[in-house]
Amino acid sequence: MNICIPKERRPFEYRVGLSPAGVEILTRLGHQTYIEHEAGMGGGFADSEYEKAGARIVYSGEEAYGRADLLLKIARPLKEELEWLRPGCAMMGFLHLASARGDKLDVLLEKKVTAIAYEQIRLPDGAHPVLRVFSQMCGAMTAQIAARYLQNNWGGKGILLGGVPGVPPAEVAILGAGTVGTYAAQAFRGLGAHVIVLDSDLTALQKLTDRMPGLSTMIATKRNIERVASFVDVLVGAVLVPGERTPTLVTRETARSMKPRSVIIDIDIDEGGCVETARPTVHDNPAYVEEGVIHYCVPNITGVAGRTATHAFINAAMPFIIEVAQHGAAQAMQRNPAIECAVNTHAGQLLHLHRLIVSKEAEDGSE
Repeated sequence: MNICIPKERRPFEYRVGLSPAGVEILTRLGHQTYIEHEAGMGGGFADSEYEKAGARIVYSGEEAYGRADLLLKIARPLKEELEWLRPGCAMMGFLHLASARGDKLDVLLEKKVTAIAYEQIRLPDGAHPVLRVFSQMCGAMTAQIAARYLQNNWGGKGILLGGVPGVPPAEVAILGAGTVGTYAAQAFRGLGAHVIVLDSDLTALQKLTDRMPGLSTMIATKRNIERVASFVDVLVGAVLVPGERTPTLVTRETARSMKPRSVIIDIDIDEGGCVETARPTVHDNPAYVEEGVIHYCVPNITGVAGRTATHAFINAAMPFIIEVAQHGAAQAMQRNPAIECAVNTHAGQLLHLHRLIVSKEAEDGSE
C-alpha cells in the first residue's frame, strides 16, 4: 500500500501525520511511505530521518495526495487539498466533519473517499484512545493560556491564578468532566486556582472528586452555569461530543453577565463551540473581546507543541493505522468496531456523523 504524509497547510499547525518511527514500522511491514518535503519540520523531524526510516520524499502537495492509497493527516483538509485526493483512497485524520462546510463533504462523497476520523475511534468501553492524548494536552495547556490572558499586558484583569497569602486565587469554572476537563482541573489546581467543574453526569463528577479530593463540583444545569459565570474569572468549555456538533451551553446573555475582562476558553470550537459568542481564531491572533469578555478559541491548541503532540498521537494511533494499512479500509471496518464507528464517509455514503446546520461563521471561516 502507498501511504502518504502531506505537509499540514493550516496556519500554525506544526504536528505531522506520522513520525519517522511510524514510517519505519510500516516499511518493515512492506508498505511504501511517501512524505512531503519538510512535512515534519514543526516536530523536529528532518527529511533525512524519514528517508533513513524507508520513506521517499515528494516535493508537492499534489503528489503527496495523488499517490496515496492511505493518506495520514492531522488537521481537516482544506478545500484545495480535497481536490488533490485520489478517488477511492482512504484518509485518516482529526477531521471534525460535523462542523465542516457542506461543499467539503460533497467532495469526499463524490470521490468515494473513506474518511476515518481519529477523534471518533471508540473502544468497547467507550474510551476514545486517539482523541484522549490531545484532550490531555489541551487540558494541561488551558491553564497556562488562562494565566497569560489574566495578565494586564494581555488585556486581563491583572489576576495571578494562584493568588498570594492575603489575596485569594482566581475563580475558574470548567464545563465538562471528561478528559479535557480533568486535565484542565488538575493544571489549574496545580497553579493554585479555585476550580469548579460542572457536568450533567454525576458519575463523572464522582470520579473526578475521587481523583482530586476537595474539588468543587456542580451539576451542569442552565441555572448553575449562569450562576458560576457571573462570578468566575475564567470559564472553560470542555464538552466535546466526538462526531457531533457541540451544544450551546453558554448563551450570549450569560457571557454578557460575566465580569469585565474575564476569560472564556472554548476548547470545543473544533465542533462548533459550546459558547454562543465563540468563533474560531488562529495562533497569531488567538483572542478577541466580545460582550466585555476575552475569548480564546483556537481549534488546534496543541498544534504549537508539534513534537510532543506528534509523539503522543502516534503512540495512540499506530495500532489503528497498522490495521488499515495491513487489511485495507473496508476490511479494517469489518474487523474492528473501533475503526468502523469512526468512518464518516465510505463508498459515497455518509456514516456515523451527526451533523447539524453549520453556522455562517463556520461557513465563512477557515474551516
